[in-house]
Amino acid sequence: MDKTANRQGRRIVLTKMLADNPGQLFSLGHFCTLFGVAKSTLSEDFEAVRQALAAFGLGRLETVAGAAGGVRLVPVKTDAATHDLLAGLAEKLATPDRIIPGGFLYMSDILFSPRLMAQVGEVFLTSFAAAAPDHIMTVETKGIPLAFATARAFNLPLVTVRRGSRVTEGTAVSINYVTGSSRRIQTMSLPKRAVPAGARVLIIDDFMKAGGTARGLMDLALEVGATVAGIGVLVATAEPAAKLVDSFLPLLILREVDEHNKKTDIRPAL
Repeated sequence: MDKTANRQGRRIVLTKMLADNPGQLFSLGHFCTLFGVAKSTLSEDFEAVRQALAAFGLGRLETVAGAAGGVRLVPVKTDAATHDLLAGLAEKLATPDRIIPGGFLYMSDILFSPRLMAQVGEVFLTSFAAAAPDHIMTVETKGIPLAFATARAFNLPLVTVRRGSRVTEGTAVSINYVTGSSRRIQTMSLPKRAVPAGARVLIIDDFMKAGGTARGLMDLALEVGATVAGIGVLVATAEPAAKLVDSFLPLLILREVDEHNKKTDIRPAL
């Protein structure tokens, strides 16, 4: 196929490359060389892609001026798309067969769904873009897919805090923290080289009850000289109302799990 002659094909490839690499800045020269066309022709392509994405709420195409500039796709979500996604997740989580003895909900299939977590990551991007984080931070293990999807949406590195230290990761900073729900003392650690001093970290986790884990992540980030840009969780319980962290963004609020009647009250928070 002649790369210069097929405008429709060029725009399809352009959109595919941008969508596969959210947040990555591509220089105009890169696409000029790839397609063998002038910048004026590319400008028309970018405008067509920009309008199509905006019309269907599929993200924002940004142009950065200057010698080091270019174009990138920022996969922000509209309010309507966010509401539909969270309402659908709440409906899935409210089914009676998800209730586990002890008042817990089975969430693993949702947390390990690449399609769903990619969309939730875009919700966190939309909500925390202004916070301008440098790294995404989470704790092993079930929150990793969600945090990874968020890191991909931001085009940022993911830092995973371990419950304990590993010799293979070199020198690490470890702290003890008290879980908010069971009041048990646990340990979490972070390799010193994982987060540079002065970096801004966005903490992402799958579930919050009293906020003990989030508090521990905050303290660990401060211990290595980082700044916490925000905290996002997929599901937070309504009780206890007073958490161990002052500010966080939940996407879903779990109000009640009635084991006897097999009913779950979980609602979108946005």
